[in-house]
Amino acid sequence: MHPLLNIAKEAAEAAGNVIRFYQDRFDQITVEQKGRNDYVSQCDFEAEQAIIKTIRKYHGNHKIIAEESGVQNGNGDVEWIIDPLDGTTNFLHQFPQFAVSIAVTVKGKLTHAVIYDPIAEEMFTATKGSGAYLNNHRIRVSGQKTLDNALLATGFPYHDFSYIDAYLASFKAFMTSTAGIRRAGSAALDLAYVACGRVDGFWELNLKPWDIAAGALIIKEAGGLATDFAGGENFLESGNIMAANPKMYKEMAQVIGKTIPAELRK
Repeated sequence: MHPLLNIAKEAAEAAGNVIRFYQDRFDQITVEQKGRNDYVSQCDFEAEQAIIKTIRKYHGNHKIIAEESGVQNGNGDVEWIIDPLDGTTNFLHQFPQFAVSIAVTVKGKLTHAVIYDPIAEEMFTATKGSGAYLNNHRIRVSGQKTLDNALLATGFPYHDFSYIDAYLASFKAFMTSTAGIRRAGSAALDLAYVACGRVDGFWELNLKPWDIAAGALIIKEAGGLATDFAGGENFLESGNIMAANPKMYKEMAQVIGKTIPAELRK
């Protein structure tokens, strides 16, 4: 296993320990509202610091992009993209669908990824060119070939509603052509579930890099495709992502092309 992936796993486990600590101590958690339907808790901050402390133990000069503390510039070609608690609203409601997400880029390319569910104790990992794993067992995307009988995952708009009509058009099209759609509240876990075949595909608009960087690499290493809505690699910048196995991806792309305006597919 690559040393950087080992560090990412150690950091995710450290964050998971913080999350489990507060899971049993909700009366001790302080919560702030960053924006409409956008919350951050003491647990988010402490889990993020646990990740950063672990990274800095081994590499004091790497760049870090973190959801809560922002950018810590560094030297060299390595960059860490971290979300200490993807699914904070779920966590604050004791709805057990949240995860730690850590991605590593080298010279701008996604190379290592970890998504850790500390409640289910599921660790999804990937290194570019080495496959994807769940708790050290190899995983693959599903073999579903068409939208018929497919189960998709998505995320609803929750603070920026400027694109809601386009999103609802895509939702309607997928709802009427699949076996079902799930909205569990953690994009990181949704993408991990695509990678291991629990759901057949995923789409969402306006996400942040730390929501999707790790999941995108894990899906690719599990034999799937993860792109922006134009079929390119701009998803970390645009925040729009579509993921599935290659055959399902083609059908999903057709629906996205018909329902999402061109200006939102960049």
